[in-house]
Amino acid sequence: MTLSEEIHRRRTFAIISHPDAGKTTLTEKLLLFGGAIHIAGAVKSNKIRRTATSDWMEIEKQRGISVATSVMAFDYGDYKINILDTPGHQDFAEDTYRTLTAVDSVIIVIDAAKGVEAQTRKLMEVCRMRRTPVIVFVNKMDREGKDPFDLLDEIEAELHINVRPLSWPIGIGQSFKGVYNLYEQKLNLYTPSKQTVTESIEIEDINSPELEKYIDDRQAGKLRADIELIEGVYGEDEISNFKHQTPNIKPQTSNPYLDGDLAPVFFGSALNNFGVRELLDCFVRIAPFPRPVQAQERTVNPEEEHFTGFVFKIHANMDPNHRSCIAFVKVCSGRFERNANYKHIRFGKFFRFSSPTAFMAQKKEIVDEAFAGDIVGLPDTGTFKIGDSLTEGEELHFKGLPSFSPEMFKYIDNADPMKAKQLAKGIEQLMDEGVAQLFVNQFNNRKIIGTVGQLQFEVIQYRLQSEYGAQCRWEPVSLYKACWLESDDSDALDNFKRRKAQYMALDREGRDVYLADSSYVLAMAQQDFPSIKFHFTSEF
Repeated sequence: MTLSEEIHRRRTFAIISHPDAGKTTLTEKLLLFGGAIHIAGAVKSNKIRRTATSDWMEIEKQRGISVATSVMAFDYGDYKINILDTPGHQDFAEDTYRTLTAVDSVIIVIDAAKGVEAQTRKLMEVCRMRRTPVIVFVNKMDREGKDPFDLLDEIEAELHINVRPLSWPIGIGQSFKGVYNLYEQKLNLYTPSKQTVTESIEIEDINSPELEKYIDDRQAGKLRADIELIEGVYGEDEISNFKHQTPNIKPQTSNPYLDGDLAPVFFGSALNNFGVRELLDCFVRIAPFPRPVQAQERTVNPEEEHFTGFVFKIHANMDPNHRSCIAFVKVCSGRFERNANYKHIRFGKFFRFSSPTAFMAQKKEIVDEAFAGDIVGLPDTGTFKIGDSLTEGEELHFKGLPSFSPEMFKYIDNADPMKAKQLAKGIEQLMDEGVAQLFVNQFNNRKIIGTVGQLQFEVIQYRLQSEYGAQCRWEPVSLYKACWLESDDSDALDNFKRRKAQYMALDREGRDVYLADSSYVLAMAQQDFPSIKFHFTSEF
């Protein structure tokens, strides 16, 4: 296969949603249909002692939630699919934001009963900023929920994106009979079973009496009326646009889905395997193959011959027996080869990687090559930081991977003096993951951990103990925001640092950070020192 063919068959996407919308369950079922796993893990099931493939960390199994992004790759027909299952909980949003820089498209999962929730709105803002194509999967149709038309209106209003249903439900909750697949003109009948897969019946004309063989007269009449309304409101020719789209040929005219302006919508029940195959079949045909990536110096095209890539995530202890860190690298262009020499731009040195890995959540296998769109794991012994670039020699810096200003702060102290070394190593490796930030107060030299949510403190404490054998103790500290400082006026900066000595800290890069204790004090500082810029992300 040529380089171009390899790249065009790749689909790299993230699954995002509010917690409990069914994101991890949908991931499992996509893997099931792709033949990557043979039995789905029941999330939160204590009876069968089995957990989701993508939730492999000990704390994820206990809590029944995802706390870190998992990467899973598998082949489906002619396509190579890379799924990134992200945490839904807002306390782990930063991991999700960074993951969205490494994908070419997104599937958003929405709970049919709850509709669009707060975290979904935030994640959609990130997609909109990057103009990432979005497909919506409305889940849990087998439970009582909102009217499908109301849901479409809500998605348009709340997520600020146009929608186009490509499947349509027949009933909901107790009366749910299946969906009519508008994309393929098939009737998919619902059987409530976690093991069996839907039967599909091809129906050329929805107005033919054949429909009544499978669903009763009242539901058939309502379905016909709904489809007529959909074609009137959303346009009949929209579907033919999707059908005639060949993703590996760049369209001459702009495509509203690929431009991030239009979201196809599917309905189903991931837990019961329903509507998932239809979603996957349509997705691989219309979703974009790897897209150009913007570096500071230039735009990098995936079909360029030379390899380029960047680190978007680091995970410590994927195998707790070996205390190993893995750097997740998104291949942006060309072909990555095992044992080849690649330049680490920040160090200005060449490195050779003898055991790059491909992922199935925690399971890894050594790969000899990877192509643009793939995610490769590189063993990390402190070599990498989030945002690092790798190339064949060209100086390139990929952007868009900032650390955000934390919203919660606590002092971290050692609870077991005999394990000081283990605690130091644990803090260092967990901070490398970028899920929390470490600041050292210059006034009293104490370490402060900043996170975006309370749950992160519990996860850090748990992982320090279970993975490093170290115990930590938290102490409250009343702070409002961390601000990175920048100024051309060194006198003003020195004066500010003297006046605010008690609230000055250094981050892990040794940069000055002002830890403001209230919004009022921060506003006054900005007013009193106009020559100093206060940044709320680390990338400036």
